[in-house]
Amino acid sequence: MHKAYVALGSNLSSPDLQIGNAFTALGKLPYTTLVSQSSLYETAPIGYNNQPDFINAVAEVSTQLSPKSLLTALLSIEKDFGRERPFANAPRVLDLDLLCYEEVMLETEFLSLPHPRMHLRGFVLLPLAEIAPNLVLSGLGNVVELAEPFKNQGITKLGN
Repeated sequence: MHKAYVALGSNLSSPDLQIGNAFTALGKLPYTTLVSQSSLYETAPIGYNNQPDFINAVAEVSTQLSPKSLLTALLSIEKDFGRERPFANAPRVLDLDLLCYEEVMLETEFLSLPHPRMHLRGFVLLPLAEIAPNLVLSGLGNVVELAEPFKNQGITKLGN
């Protein structure tokens, strides 16, 4: 079994409900177990501001799927939830990002591991630090330390 972390985000159609249902969907993936899930965090949109705030979270999964197969499964869940991609940073029912998969470093047209922008996103780092405080991102450092500058930047922890 391999340990992987997945970021979840939604700002349409009852986002908190979408994230809860997405946690359930992650736990139903073949050869995959949902190990832990963060609290929900409310976050202002980035890139395209004319949209509702997001609800974000992070999940830890244990999986026998390869990184590519796991990402394919995540994209399938997004599609099942009605995800559309009309333009960059558009509002969305569900967004699932594969953040990291064990210590795998990978750069392909389809997948980059670890996620190339995760260290710049408080809405990823704060929930990740909550469930994996000892996680060290190669070349960047411990997630708790990386999350520290984002604690007072308008990202609100909503609870469990």
